[in-house]
Amino acid sequence: MTLNSLELGLLFPAFVAGVLVLITHVPLGMKVLQRGIIFIDLAIAQIAGLGVIVADMLGFEPHGVGVQISAIMAALLGSVWLNYSEKRWPEVQEALIGVLFVLAATGSILLLSRNPHGGENLKDLLVGQILWVSTSQLAYAAVITAVLVAIQVVLRERLGRVGFYLIFACAVTLSVQLVGIYLVFASLIIPAMATRQYSAAKRKTAAYILGILGYGIGLVVSAWLDMPSGAVIVWGLVIVGIGVFFLGPRLPIARGVEYDPWPGMELPHEQQPNEIK
Repeated sequence: MTLNSLELGLLFPAFVAGVLVLITHVPLGMKVLQRGIIFIDLAIAQIAGLGVIVADMLGFEPHGVGVQISAIMAALLGSVWLNYSEKRWPEVQEALIGVLFVLAATGSILLLSRNPHGGENLKDLLVGQILWVSTSQLAYAAVITAVLVAIQVVLRERLGRVGFYLIFACAVTLSVQLVGIYLVFASLIIPAMATRQYSAAKRKTAAYILGILGYGIGLVVSAWLDMPSGAVIVWGLVIVGIGVFFLGPRLPIARGVEYDPWPGMELPHEQQPNEIK
């Protein structure tokens, strides 16, 4: 159970994929935690996965343009519905998110039920195949990530609830195909939750360090013990997150969180977490 330089070199593309996911998911996760819609990421990720399954059934090439279009369209439709439901029924938004997740998850199971490789495909969708990420996938992900970050910088105050849902859909769709649904959820929620008592000036830095350490440790341990990388990385993020939380400052943790990582999407102080300007 030793790691040589060749094995560590094979882990590098997977590590880069994790960093690309963290770039968008750390601030997104803080916004999700702030707004009290914790399971939106699971729902949108599962819907994007459903789009991937549909594209595969239609015969599109894996990771090709057709699959990308199918996944993003599915995620955008889900985001449009959640944007409408938040305006129409804000008091049950979290419940509606849960129902949407269950529908997408069971829809995936039904579509794969007649596929002889359905079980393996479903496992890949949930846990991901981060070790097999290709250079072309990384290049594509880097470009999309840069575009999403640039939109935040350029539009700033003009981004509201609709912008949040659309950007969220694009980021999650990209990430699901790189790391799987479980790691998408972990990358969004664990850094945000473990650093919620940090000051605004230090929170994002601490969250990025947590995520990078979690991915790095998880990849090395999974290769050393010959275990599924995605699952081990989730545990790595949790363990590092516990350390970051308990070794961090002991400040009061306010519900609703005053820190807003993306200007232009802030919550007025008089509103509750599920309400947005």
